[in-house]
Amino acid sequence: MKAAAADTAARAALDAGAADTTAPQAWPFSTTGDAALVLAAMGAAPDGILLVDRQGCIVMANTAMEEISGYSADELCGSPLGLLLPSPLREAHVHHFQSYFNAPSRRPMGMGRNLWIARKDGRLTPVDIALGYTEAQGGTAVAFVRDISAVRRLEAQMHFQATHDTLTGLVNRWQFGQQLEHAIAESTRTGQPFALLLLDLDDFKAVNDGYGHAAGDRVLLEVARRLKGALRPGDTLARLGGDEFTVLLPQVAHAQEVEAAAGRLLQALCQPYQMHGFELDSGASLGIAMCPGDAQDAATLLRYADMAMYHAKEAGRAQYAFYEPRLGLRMAEKLQLHERLKLALAYDGLKLHYQPQVDVATGEIQAVEALLRWHDPQLGEVPPDRFIPVAEATGLILALGAWVLDAACQQIAAWVDAGTPLRIAINLSVQQLRQADLVEQVERSLARHNAPPGLLEVEVTETQAMADPEQARAVLCRLQALGVCIALDDFGTGHSSLAYLKQLPVSRIKIDREFVHPLLQSPEDATFVRAIIVLAQTLELHVVAEGVETAEQLGMLAQYGCDAYQGWLFSRAVPAAHIAQLLRAQRETPSDEAPLRLE
Repeated sequence: MKAAAADTAARAALDAGAADTTAPQAWPFSTTGDAALVLAAMGAAPDGILLVDRQGCIVMANTAMEEISGYSADELCGSPLGLLLPSPLREAHVHHFQSYFNAPSRRPMGMGRNLWIARKDGRLTPVDIALGYTEAQGGTAVAFVRDISAVRRLEAQMHFQATHDTLTGLVNRWQFGQQLEHAIAESTRTGQPFALLLLDLDDFKAVNDGYGHAAGDRVLLEVARRLKGALRPGDTLARLGGDEFTVLLPQVAHAQEVEAAAGRLLQALCQPYQMHGFELDSGASLGIAMCPGDAQDAATLLRYADMAMYHAKEAGRAQYAFYEPRLGLRMAEKLQLHERLKLALAYDGLKLHYQPQVDVATGEIQAVEALLRWHDPQLGEVPPDRFIPVAEATGLILALGAWVLDAACQQIAAWVDAGTPLRIAINLSVQQLRQADLVEQVERSLARHNAPPGLLEVEVTETQAMADPEQARAVLCRLQALGVCIALDDFGTGHSSLAYLKQLPVSRIKIDREFVHPLLQSPEDATFVRAIIVLAQTLELHVVAEGVETAEQLGMLAQYGCDAYQGWLFSRAVPAAHIAQLLRAQRETPSDEAPLRLE
C-alpha cells in the first residue's frame, strides 16, 4: 500500500511540477505519459533519491536509496525522515527542515559537511546530499543522497599515509612534529614536564650491507613491534627515518620514570633477532631531553636528544644518556674538528708517519705501519684518537682512508725508486671494508704511482673481520688476488672463530698491545700471548707484537718465537725521511752488531 501511495504521489508531483513553471526545480517532462520513463530513470539512478513532504514524511525512495539505507521502499515511504537520521540529530533537524520549506533553495553536492545516514542495521553511512524543491503536492523536497563511504576510506588512507611511516605503520616525522608541538604547548599550560627520547640502532648499516635491505626491513618491523610492547598506552612512538626512532613520554613526574622507560626499550632491543635461520645480535643507543628543563621548543629538544644519543654511542652503545649542557660544547668542538679536517684534506694538511716493524731475530726493519698525523694551523697537533671518531661519525673517514691509501702507495713507489723497498701497512676502517669499490680504489692507487702490490699491506681488526666473515673474506680475497698482503690487527681482543680465521687470506696477525704491556706481570697474559704465537705457527702465519716498550718484553717474545715487533723500544712513528735514514744505516751496520734504534 505504501509503495502504491508513493507511486501515486510521485506521479502527482510530476504532473504538478510540469504545470508549475515557477518552482525552484521543474521536472523536464511535460506530459503524464512520460511518468513511467521518469520513474524508470529514478530507479536506475546511481544516487539515492528521496521525496519528502512538508510534514517531514518520506513519499518516495528509489532503489539506490534502499541500498544506502538498508530499508526497503515500503519501509521508507510513509515514515518520518528522522528514521534515517542519527538519534542525536533528529530533534535539531526538525527545526532545520521547517526552515528549508520556509525558504526552499537548491543545494549542490559538496556543500554539506559530515553528513550521515542511519542504516536499518544501526551503522552510520557517510553521505553527501544535494537538495531540490517542487511545489507539487503543496511542496515537496527532493534529496539526492550519495554514499561516500569509499571516498571517506580513501581520504582516511591518504591521511594515514601522510602521517604514518609506510613500513612500520608508526607515526612519521611530520606527524610526530605536530604531536611534539602540542606536547610543548600542553606542558607550558600545565607545567607538567615530558621527556623526548631519540633512539638509533647500533651498526644497522651492517645488516643492510650484509643481508640486504629486505632483511633490514624485517629488523625494523621487529624493532617497532618490540618498542610498542615496551611503552605505556599514552606514549607516542614514531619512526623518523632509516633506523632512527623517537618516543614522547608525557607527564613524567621525575627522572627515574624516564630511566625506567629507557631501560625497558633498550632491554627489548638487545634480544637477538632471528634472521635466515640464525640469530642476529643488535642493540640501540638512546638520548633523552626534557621539556621544559632542557628546552621549550621542538627543534632544540630534538637537537639535544640527538647529542645525548651520540654521547651514549661513544660511551659504549646499548646505553642511554640524558642531555647535559657540556654536550653542546662537545658538539661545537666536533663541528669545528669536522670543518678543519675537511680543509686539511683539501689543502694537504695531513701527513703519514711510519712506525717500524722489526724482525725479532735480526733486528732489521721488515715493514712499517702508516699512522695518520694532523697539524692544524688553529688547533695545533690533533691526535688521532680525537679526530678519527669525528671522521667516523660524520662519514669523512672514507675520504681520510682514500687519502691514506694514495699517500702510502706514493711512498712505496718513492722508496722503491730510492733502492730501499719497504712494505707499508695501512689500517682499513669498518666503512672502507664495506665499500663496494674498495678493491678498485686500491688497484687505481697502485697503478697511479706504479707501486708494487706486494709492498702494500692492509690491516683489518679482528672485530671487523668477524662482524661479517663472508663479506670480509670476499673483499680480502680480491685484494690478495691483486698481490696485496693482509694482516689481522688487534688479535685477541675480538671473538674469532678459528674456522673463519683459517678461511681468511691472512698472512700475519698482530698481537694487541693490551696483552704485551702486562706480559711480565701477568702469567695469564703471558700464557695467552704464547698460545697465540703457537696458533699462528700452526696456521703458518707471521706474528707481530704491538706496543713493545722494554727489552724484557722483547726477550720474552723472542723466547716464545714471535717473528716481529713494533713499539717505542725501537721507535715511535716518525716521518718518511727518518725511516730512510734508518734503512740506510741498517744497510751499513754489520748484522752481528746490536740492532739500530731511533731514540
